[in-house]
Amino acid sequence: MEKLLEEEFSFAEKILEGYTALVCGASRGIGKATAQMLARAGARVVVCARDEDELNNVVSGLHGSGHVSLAIDLEEIELIEEKILGLLNEVGDIQILINNSGGPPGGPLIENDITDFDGPFKRHLYASHVVTKLLIPGMEQRKMGRIINVISTSVREPIDNIGLSNTLRGAMGSWSKSLSRELSPFITINNILPGFTDTDRLSSLSESISKKTGKKVDEVRSEWMNSVPIQRLIDPLETANAITWLSLPSSGAIRGVSLAVDGGRMRSI
Repeated sequence: MEKLLEEEFSFAEKILEGYTALVCGASRGIGKATAQMLARAGARVVVCARDEDELNNVVSGLHGSGHVSLAIDLEEIELIEEKILGLLNEVGDIQILINNSGGPPGGPLIENDITDFDGPFKRHLYASHVVTKLLIPGMEQRKMGRIINVISTSVREPIDNIGLSNTLRGAMGSWSKSLSRELSPFITINNILPGFTDTDRLSSLSESISKKTGKKVDEVRSEWMNSVPIQRLIDPLETANAITWLSLPSSGAIRGVSLAVDGGRMRSI
């Protein structure tokens, strides 16, 4: 899959040349794959996550040169502004923002205490809002901006046993749709709704559901696969391919949408 997708983008290696992208949650999974695809398309990429060593490994493997890492904990809201302003001083304006972060633990929503909401909402909704506000002036000056939020199909169809995640993703979806009505005409904001994707997050989620329900991990994953028409997990690079497409200058007419990359799992139209 990686070879196939890279070959598909080989014809467009410079389509994002001259643009800079900030990819949050880029040390692994969909975030890492997105950084790879954006770099392949010619963008200078800033990879953001907590683990500096992992980020440096990602940067070293990206196509092209000039890529940068930014070690930051998105739950430390009070430090985000300082670090992003420092980044902008270093790399200049950023035209592409990928809001992405690890999801909360699984389990029934009724079992969550109110304090369980704090961390996930900080690193998703609060951090996305702060970073977006900081980058918008540069996007307006360049007259080009692309904001893509990696959330979940639970925006449309809540998923059993991840109630806190469902709640958070719904808030992100409404936040994004509201901004789509407010941003400048040349700045778009859209959501990607990943389905069952082959990431560490999915593995930990299946283990969490297994502990909560008593089902074996293989049984949990089998039930997932039986609900997906493509009958397999999605490669993170497939999701990154869709994100890169939404990031292109030619995608300016796509605004305020939630695009599912779910292998046909959702039943809604």
